[in-house]
Amino acid sequence: MDLNQKRVLVTGGAGYIGSHVVKLLSKYGCNVAIIDNLSTSSKFPPYGLHYQVDLSNEAKVRDVLSEFKPEVIMHFAAYIVVPETVQRPLMYYRNNVENTIKLLSTMQKTGIKRFIFSSSAAVYGIPEKIPVSEDMPLRPANPYGETKAMVEKILRGLSQAGEINYVSLRYFNVAGADPEGELGPMYNQPTHLIIRTLKAAKGEFPYIEIYGTDYPTYDGTCIRDYIHVMDLAEAHILAMSYLEH
Repeated sequence: MDLNQKRVLVTGGAGYIGSHVVKLLSKYGCNVAIIDNLSTSSKFPPYGLHYQVDLSNEAKVRDVLSEFKPEVIMHFAAYIVVPETVQRPLMYYRNNVENTIKLLSTMQKTGIKRFIFSSSAAVYGIPEKIPVSEDMPLRPANPYGETKAMVEKILRGLSQAGEINYVSLRYFNVAGADPEGELGPMYNQPTHLIIRTLKAAKGEFPYIEIYGTDYPTYDGTCIRDYIHVMDLAEAHILAMSYLEH
């Protein structure tokens, strides 16, 4: 898979998943640029070009796309905290859907056709069966899942109109960190269970909360599916390669 010098723009590239993808892209020899407003991360990873830009600012995003001229865009810039999405749904629809539409519109204006979308298994809601298959119906159970499903519908429509070639990756919980120790979860306010558990073990949190009392398990709590962040990063590289054919 020859990706040497391929120009890839990563939105949300300073975040947890995005930063690991950026590092892997750099290892493959890609030219990488990052767009991130640093609202959930404190710094950019030490790879690629850095643009501290909010996707709501179409003029600045267009300047970045015109200057960098990416061949592919990988889109990770979404809010992801499920309890917050229930409390503040409009904020999630504005960022996850409206800002994605603005990005796609700017892509059209600058002639960029390839798009990889970081979606979520939340589009399935409460699945009818386990394991979940790709062709199961989409029944999101919260505004976060709704925003991902809505963007997927938009991408499907653009693809059918011949405006875009895209891959949408739906995944469950992401865990782990860069094996070389350079990167890891860098949330300002972590909500993920594994991170909070480790911080509680270090004494940074007084306790952790475990939810669920009526799941069909021995203690009533749920069983979670996890994917390692580097496996997920590799999946995005494979998705980019797929779009070449």
